[in-house]
Amino acid sequence: MRSFSPLPSIVIEPIVRTALLEDLGRSGDLTSDAVIPYNETATLALRARQPGVVAGLDLAAFAFLLVDAAIDMEIHRPDGSEAAAGETIAKICGPARGLLTAERTALNFLCRLSGIATATAAMVEAVRGHRAKIVCTRKTTPGLRALEKYAVRVGGGANHRFGLDDGVLIKDNHIAIAGDIRTAVERARAHAGHMVKIEVEVDTLEQLELALALRVDAVLLDNMSVEQLSQAVAMVGGRVITEASGRVTPKTAPAIAATGVDLISVGWLTHSAPILDIGLDMPDHQNICKHLN
Repeated sequence: MRSFSPLPSIVIEPIVRTALLEDLGRSGDLTSDAVIPYNETATLALRARQPGVVAGLDLAAFAFLLVDAAIDMEIHRPDGSEAAAGETIAKICGPARGLLTAERTALNFLCRLSGIATATAAMVEAVRGHRAKIVCTRKTTPGLRALEKYAVRVGGGANHRFGLDDGVLIKDNHIAIAGDIRTAVERARAHAGHMVKIEVEVDTLEQLELALALRVDAVLLDNMSVEQLSQAVAMVGGRVITEASGRVTPKTAPAIAATGVDLISVGWLTHSAPILDIGLDMPDHQNICKHLN
């Protein structure tokens, strides 16, 4: 299983609370309150309906806990695990109303993050045997960046900047408005502290030569062909970090990685990876949690 650190509860709870409030609205769960007796209990199973990498169980658990503290979750396949189609990821036991009220919010988080982790794992596998790391970008769902970048780590990838305050990334529009690469880099170096790294986006080998002369820390090789990437890596000669970006898929990634770049950034991992289909079903055998027996 992959190695990663879980998200702190202080990060998770407000996001889950906001999602539940959005769903509960002003009157709560009208359907469950009307249909399910107050004292009814149940056991339900979170099941993968397709194979993939699990991510987001802590958020699902928080959703159930915030709705009803009497709900327990028994995890069978923790975050980072590969679940087979039909496999039980976790069992949730407790008051039936609470289970049904929290169901959609829990699944929204779990399916979304597991989808990102699964897509990331596929990209990581595609470049296995090469030095390149798969990294995500700032192309995230507003308000959910910490979660989506966590899911990338769960899938075996790494994170690019978390925000604009992480480091300096001088892109094409910065260069266009500043006038040229030299002006942009010199201004950045004068403004940023000694702990801040500077990366410059380049589209051509001529721009790369200018960036290297200015001794930046990293170069973003944007939308270059495989041949150009190979030339760029040779020009850099290990002096700075090289990052390839643009139109990267599991099919194109191996050839890109083979050029010797250090990083391959993939925006679609967080902005449009398909969800992993996970359902909340009645288990084959109704094993009620111990505290309910």
